[in-house]
Amino acid sequence: MAAGFRLHEKLEADTINLGGTRLCDILLMNDRTWPWVLLVPRREGIREIYELSKGDQQQLLEESSRLGEGMMNAFRGDKLNVAALGNLVPQLHLHHIVRHRDDPAWPGPVWGRQAAVAYGKSELDQCRALLAPVLAALTGDS
Repeated sequence: MAAGFRLHEKLEADTINLGGTRLCDILLMNDRTWPWVLLVPRREGIREIYELSKGDQQQLLEESSRLGEGMMNAFRGDKLNVAALGNLVPQLHLHHIVRHRDDPAWPGPVWGRQAAVAYGKSELDQCRALLAPVLAALTGDS
């Protein structure tokens, strides 16, 4: 973990830790409605991508691209939404949400559409199984 880095309390409360990459914590949003994973660079005080060093910017783009491609393959999505909003949580975090044409918010954004539906144990196990090869490729555990 980078010196001084601490995960924002809202991210800690709303997500399930799936591990980490060279740069980021990998977090699963605890909402089974959508396959939704966040990358959070372990850098203190960073709110925007441009505040990262050039090397960290490149690393984040590589990790984000690999995560997005893996998620789209695993969940057979119609569209991948990637966003770094930070309006409520100022700590830089990059959302990766696999969308399907028949999901409850299609074609609009997922935010504010409905309350989060937490994973049950079996659903979480199934999601982790689908993400396992993606995470292994991202973390170098393959």
